[in-house]
Amino acid sequence: MFPPFLERLPLSRGGLDRDYLARDEEGLLARLRSEPGTRYLPIFRDEVLLETGGPVRLRLLPSATAPAGLELYLGRLVTSRGDDAAGTRIVAVVLDEEARTLLAPAEQWVSLRTLAHELDAVDASAATEAIALANWHASHTHSPRSGAAVEVEKAGWVLRDSEERHELFPRTDAAIIVGITDADDRLLLGSNAMWASNRYSLLAGFVEPGESLEEAVIREVFEESGVRVKDPVYLGSQPWPFPASLMMGFRATVDGATAELAPDGTEILDLRWFSRDELRDALDEILLPGPTSIARTIIEEWYGGPLESGQW
Repeated sequence: MFPPFLERLPLSRGGLDRDYLARDEEGLLARLRSEPGTRYLPIFRDEVLLETGGPVRLRLLPSATAPAGLELYLGRLVTSRGDDAAGTRIVAVVLDEEARTLLAPAEQWVSLRTLAHELDAVDASAATEAIALANWHASHTHSPRSGAAVEVEKAGWVLRDSEERHELFPRTDAAIIVGITDADDRLLLGSNAMWASNRYSLLAGFVEPGESLEEAVIREVFEESGVRVKDPVYLGSQPWPFPASLMMGFRATVDGATAELAPDGTEILDLRWFSRDELRDALDEILLPGPTSIARTIIEEWYGGPLESGQW
């Protein structure tokens, strides 16, 4: 049986208790570093370190062997993980390129984009949280208000302006992604200017200030394709920490007769309608989004089951 939509979003599976009250503890990270039961998740950009042999799983390190780097408290295990009992504290450690190279060979590091669907809920949840938080730190080394350097507080969850002393909190950029169908229940796919010409996906875009999600769906679709849609229906959401998005999935139908397709020529270079049979028959010539993405989940929801295809 095809699992429900929300269960097929690889990065939306909760596996950690974020233990937010503990972030207020003074010296939390130093104390956790001194406790042998703490486990450390090394990350480098959007890459995670894998165990060797056996099932696909993240390599978590004990305090004694975890390298130095920016430390971010992720929370506690909700259930046991191997030899680590429920309640084990997990800390991400953000590495630079030298530390990454010293810790493990390149082949043991893999982008979360490519393998999240193979991880269990605990590992996927921990890696998503860690990478999203690390990307926020990387882009907020100075205060946007004063330009002063920031100080890290609350185990990595707050940055403080070193001059004006105001707090900065992690940000997430809202984005919509939509499966558009016409009167014949065909699905609209587009090829982005930044991709190879045989890559196709759903239309998507960021929500603008003062705009509802539904308004963003209607606006973005028209801007990128010239198609007017109606009745946006919310499906579910998935964090996309590359670097800081929350993708909110929708279905929508064409408003009236199927309009002439008009790719904007800037973001979208080509648009095509696909029936289910046409999409299946085209899988030898086009690439669809990979199974980690919400785009793939929405496409398969429309299709009615898993699609076997090349993917990016």
